[in-house]
Amino acid sequence: MSQYTQPHQPQQPYVPAQTPGTRPARNGLGISALVLGIIGTVSGLIPLFFWLAGILGLIALILGLAGRGRAKRGEATNKGVTTFGAVLGLVSLILSVVGAVLTYKAVDDVVTDINKAVADSSASAKPAAGGGAAADGGAAGGTEGEDDILRAGDSAVYDDGLEVTVGAPAPYTADEFAIGHTKGNSAYTVSVVIENKGKEKFDATLVAVDARAGEDGVNAEQIFDGRIGEGFTGTVLPGKKITAKYAFDAPADAKNLTVEVGPGFDWDASQWDLKL
Repeated sequence: MSQYTQPHQPQQPYVPAQTPGTRPARNGLGISALVLGIIGTVSGLIPLFFWLAGILGLIALILGLAGRGRAKRGEATNKGVTTFGAVLGLVSLILSVVGAVLTYKAVDDVVTDINKAVADSSASAKPAAGGGAAADGGAAGGTEGEDDILRAGDSAVYDDGLEVTVGAPAPYTADEFAIGHTKGNSAYTVSVVIENKGKEKFDATLVAVDARAGEDGVNAEQIFDGRIGEGFTGTVLPGKKITAKYAFDAPADAKNLTVEVGPGFDWDASQWDLKL
């Protein structure tokens, strides 16, 4: 009896059976939310990068919430990472708001300081007792005058409580060693009183006092000798006043002396028209 041998069949490789309906985990949203949340949080700690923290925080929050939805549906396996990314996104948004407020306030403070430094403090006129300014027809009595020039004894009142008063000129005899006096000219002294009615100290060392003489407004040189010319020094406490005398050289035929007092960089200078 003949025997027939069946040919050898090659063995097929083993392929594991797949469970129907299974898919790879989609964890991209959670990872992206975590990365953006970390970057946004770090950016939020730097006030100038509040805008970046807000953008990244919003994106991270959206991606984190979407990733949690995937995790609930079983499409993602990184629910914890997704949740942490969403939380960091929310933290980034909060930090961006805080940074925006701090930046706005800092900029506003800087602008306020700049405006305060640039804008001079204006003065209003306060006439001398007895209405002397009004009698002279000046502007100190509150009416419109020639460039708001004050008269002898009038006060310039600044909005911070500072008051500057210039008295009437008096003839002065300069000594032989005087600086600023020209032979043949006349010399006059004026008293300048500064009263600090404000709440802060006033630095009197920055006070500038100048004068012009006659109708042509020629420069009246300040006179310095052993008795006069020192000017203001030191500071004036609130509620106190300080007085200094200045001497100026004027042509012999000059009929008036215009004295200009500038309390400092932050104040407008005021002028007094004094009769000689």
